[in-house]
Amino acid sequence: MPLRILLVDDHKIMIAGIRAILGQCQEFEVIGEAGSGTEAIAACKQQHPDMIVMDIGLPGMNGIETTQVIVRNAPGTKVVMLSIYADEHSVVGAIRAGAQAYVLKKASGSDLLEAMRAVAKGGSYLSPQVSDHFFRGIGRTGPRLTPSLSALEVLAPRELQVFRLVAAGKASKDIAVILDLGLETVRSYRKTMMRKLGVNNVAGLTQLAIATGVAVPNTYVDDQKTHGR
Repeated sequence: MPLRILLVDDHKIMIAGIRAILGQCQEFEVIGEAGSGTEAIAACKQQHPDMIVMDIGLPGMNGIETTQVIVRNAPGTKVVMLSIYADEHSVVGAIRAGAQAYVLKKASGSDLLEAMRAVAKGGSYLSPQVSDHFFRGIGRTGPRLTPSLSALEVLAPRELQVFRLVAAGKASKDIAVILDLGLETVRSYRKTMMRKLGVNNVAGLTQLAIATGVAVPNTYVDDQKTHGR
């Protein structure tokens, strides 16, 4: 079944462009549109999309504020933020609000698809041009926004392994292969781990991993397989 997508932007030409891009992919199905934050929240309640492609610069309630409301009320809905802004405030604000991806509007259609596919698999995505802003912002505000390293002491060893892999953008099925565990076992570890840390989405886990210094690069998976750990 294709993922059900809600498009949120107050510019019709932008909506049309994204529709054209997604129309070439069988894995995504556009189920609706919204032109404001209020409309997006209402549409989310009625249509229960799997993912929202959200403009940050919405009239009235902006994309960051809208994302906060949606993530709080529908934590299973993933948000890909689109923006013309590459500044630290916008990037960090969007991720803090719960967006799993931040894509600049000047990016290509293939970049948007890459971001959406990463988020669909349980990962995250930042346009290369904004990565530095994100890490600088988290480095400054991380200690105030997230628990300290000692907070991770509540995790059992397996939960900590799952935490690192989720923060590295790995989906549960991939983690099951890497750790040689059943899929339901991984899901159980993941649920317990997130409850202990008080985090309800991958974006929050990523922030916490960076702030506590345990974020894991993509090479982690290759190292695990190579060394049989």
